[in-house]
Amino acid sequence: MIETIRIFIADDHTIVRKGIQALITTEPGMEVVGEADNGQDAVQLVRTLKPDVILMDLMMPKMGGIEAIDQITREDPAARVLALTSFAEDDKIFPAIKAGALGYLLKDVSPQQLLQAIRDVYRGESSLDPAVALKLINEMNRSTHMPVSEQPLTEREVEVLKRVAQGLTNQEIANALHISERTARNHVGNILNKLHLANRTQATLYALREGLASLNTM
Repeated sequence: MIETIRIFIADDHTIVRKGIQALITTEPGMEVVGEADNGQDAVQLVRTLKPDVILMDLMMPKMGGIEAIDQITREDPAARVLALTSFAEDDKIFPAIKAGALGYLLKDVSPQQLLQAIRDVYRGESSLDPAVALKLINEMNRSTHMPVSEQPLTEREVEVLKRVAQGLTNQEIANALHISERTARNHVGNILNKLHLANRTQATLYALREGLASLNTM
């Protein structure tokens, strides 16, 4: 039996919401459980509906998407948010990721790219357009928002981080390094704690910035 991914859509354009809903309706294992046309309603409805994946526009009335992402992830750090927007400016991308979004896509992506991104984010993985990732790296190089860890990563943790940046799941990391899935998961948790990062997306960007991975390997 296919596990169903429950999706929430927040976008102030009705045609965008309905278009995404129509796409998702055709995809086995996915369903739209709610929608909102502003950030304020999105926060309230997500709190009630507890969807698996939240598609979040950034420019909306009453409350913008970045503030909504921040509120949602503060209440539920495990929330999986995919920013889906028309804006690729630095002042939108980095705050969205810093607020807790696992992915950031532009609205000109293909239907199949969007569906794959939903699956990736559902699994807790990063989903970034390469051009967006490059902008994020440039912003991180100028930013001091991610403090350096007082505890250096171990050699094993560096190996795990490299594979996180390649988009591998915990099980895939475990297989590659011949360790258990639980050990891989613990390593990922230690990495995030040591580097003061919120999620795997931020860990991926850290690895890119430090030269531990490249866009070609993502």
